[in-house]
Amino acid sequence: MSVWTPLHLHTHYSLLDGLSKPSQVADRCSELGYTSCAVTDHGTISGAISFVRAVKDKNIKPILGCEFYLSEQSCQVKDKSNRSLSHLVVLAKNKAGWDKLIQATSRSNDEDVFYFKPRLDLDLLGTYCDGNLASFSGHMGSDLANILFTNYREGYNATTYEEATAALDPDWRKKAVYLAEKYREIFGPENFFIEIQLIDKDNAPSTILIAECLRQVSKDTGIPCVATADSHYPTKQDASDQRLLLCSSMKTTLNKIESKMSAGEDVGLSSFFRSNNYHIPSSEEIESINTEEEIQNSSLISDMCEEYDILGSPILPKFKCPNDLTEDEYLRELCRHGWRDLLKAANKIEDPGKLNSYLDRIKKELSVIQDANLSGYFLIVRDIVNYVKSNEWLPGPGRGSAAGCLVSYLVGITQVDPIEHDLIFERFYNAGRNTDDHISLPDIDIDVPAERRDDTINYIRSKYGNNKVGQMITFGRLQGRGALKEVFRVHEACTFDEMNTITKNIPQEHEISDQLQDMDEPSIIKWALINQPEGLKEWCHINEDEQIEGKYSKLFEQAIRLEGTYKSQGKHAAGVVISSENLSEVCPMVRDKHGEEKVAGLEMQDLESMGHVKFDVLGINFLDKIMKIIKDTSNE
Repeated sequence: MSVWTPLHLHTHYSLLDGLSKPSQVADRCSELGYTSCAVTDHGTISGAISFVRAVKDKNIKPILGCEFYLSEQSCQVKDKSNRSLSHLVVLAKNKAGWDKLIQATSRSNDEDVFYFKPRLDLDLLGTYCDGNLASFSGHMGSDLANILFTNYREGYNATTYEEATAALDPDWRKKAVYLAEKYREIFGPENFFIEIQLIDKDNAPSTILIAECLRQVSKDTGIPCVATADSHYPTKQDASDQRLLLCSSMKTTLNKIESKMSAGEDVGLSSFFRSNNYHIPSSEEIESINTEEEIQNSSLISDMCEEYDILGSPILPKFKCPNDLTEDEYLRELCRHGWRDLLKAANKIEDPGKLNSYLDRIKKELSVIQDANLSGYFLIVRDIVNYVKSNEWLPGPGRGSAAGCLVSYLVGITQVDPIEHDLIFERFYNAGRNTDDHISLPDIDIDVPAERRDDTINYIRSKYGNNKVGQMITFGRLQGRGALKEVFRVHEACTFDEMNTITKNIPQEHEISDQLQDMDEPSIIKWALINQPEGLKEWCHINEDEQIEGKYSKLFEQAIRLEGTYKSQGKHAAGVVISSENLSEVCPMVRDKHGEEKVAGLEMQDLESMGHVKFDVLGINFLDKIMKIIKDTSNE
């Protein structure tokens, strides 16, 4: 038999739906002997970089994709009649396909089409299909499965094969053939497949009927079938943890879900509550339910998808320098001005020993900065700081390791002389972190008055282009107290008062961050059980055999497993991306839930890995207060 490739798979970037962290996917696929694997999160590609890193570490080829949300009507029709969404898996065959995925994902988040979720319609998605994307449809929730039934919800919820058959549309064959051929026309003759998904056939009899119908459609059209699963967690044993995420998403509890299901009521995503088959299956499991050809076609799709690099060097915009100077020349000139105004004028370099310290330091720093082609970075930061100063607002004097850079001091980015205070440049930037194919970026925090942060960002947009500047996404995690409280709530395990009494013994992450780094598997809850056992022993403790015991031991264990799982997305408090290109074309831009603005849909480290340059513009309330004191004092 051919080796099967997982092509339909969700990570925890499918928020409160997928459970798997990319590293867990990589471990599971490696254990099963898979040599390639796709990631197809719901409506997002935010996990692509983390996924690529994880699977490549296990010598597994990454295939990047997205399970897009498609509206029934034009996605620009935004009302209740067009709120229902179907799913379509799309895979990037190559780097050009990846670029199209970025553009399509960004478009799905635009104001004129976003409606509760990022979405497209089939015609709009088709504008991104130029032969570099592959696709398949046919699982429950996809158009190709929906169209088989007069009412697909009745078909999917059928408890017997006969019930499902009764819900079939009399014209299912004609309609499905038409739709399949439309997909083939949009994606290209070799790029569309009919999905046969039987992984949960014992709990969902409609999948057997859907597979039979779609195999007939394949014969009618000549479009090949492919075997898929619908993996939301690594192993069958993880199903209970994913159900907890679903309850969090649905704002309900397990008891309420079970009560509704017992009463025969329709429960959203009920398949996940009835079954533990939405894992990453073994080849043997797939071989027992799919044909050899369907399995072979998963390998065919994998072979169609090239292994390409989506990482890159910094893509900074060119800073416009006066007098036709290059960025390196202009930075050196600014350093000479600072040398004259800050060092010579203050008599800091009269002593020969001091002079040599400054000379050696500035030569070394400029050499490192220019070898890494980062002069433009410093010029951009200086320009932002100068904008703040020009408006008579108060910038920060220099935060953290950035104060260890003499260049920053001489050009006016910081106000701290690193030589005078024995600060080390290498703590700020170390050329040893750079490789032939990756340049590590500096990290200079730009502190501005909180009330002027939006003005500062608007200045950056006006300078470099609104479509080339964006804030960035950040993900909230189930962690520590929050993870334990959510487990208690979903299981209805105790009162809120007892919940708060228990969790007050769990420290905040920032309080023990250094100690967490020393743990093989960092866990705030486990750290508390080990280091502060007295406060928790009434409910849970670790015995002499290092096993977790106690009244709520199973709930503590589940909370520990869930720690680090993504639960929400928001806008990063400080990060701003400045690119030399239109961000929507080189970075997935996603909708900020608290406004109409779109933000870069990758986390900070992932953005930098792709070559996007991040600047931290922090709004500091204390600077507002100092400015007010200065103003009030001057008015006395």
